[in-house]
Amino acid sequence: MTYAGLAVGVVAGALVVALVVARVRRLGARWWAATALAAVVLVVLTVVFDSLMIAADLFRYDDAALLGVRVWLTPLEDLAWPVVAVLLLPALWALAGDDERAGADA
Repeated sequence: MTYAGLAVGVVAGALVVALVVARVRRLGARWWAATALAAVVLVVLTVVFDSLMIAADLFRYDDAALLGVRVWLTPLEDLAWPVVAVLLLPALWALAGDDERAGADA
């Protein structure tokens, strides 16, 4: 299995969870905007810090399992994990939260 195959599967699962929770809890545009902003921030931080760690030779990737596309030194596949985190964590938080507050910004 390639890194890209794993990343696509996990991102798709996280997106399904986020969409279902958003519908069930009636999360509005404000929630999606905050989620998108958090995703941008986490992806930028991932690019910067992964690139620094790769440059310092703290870890390596199997080039045969990568697509070959890199953002600075970060493989494209590595950007899936902050996206998964930013989709799943707020969705699960909203799911576990108070019913009255969940739809407040709908």
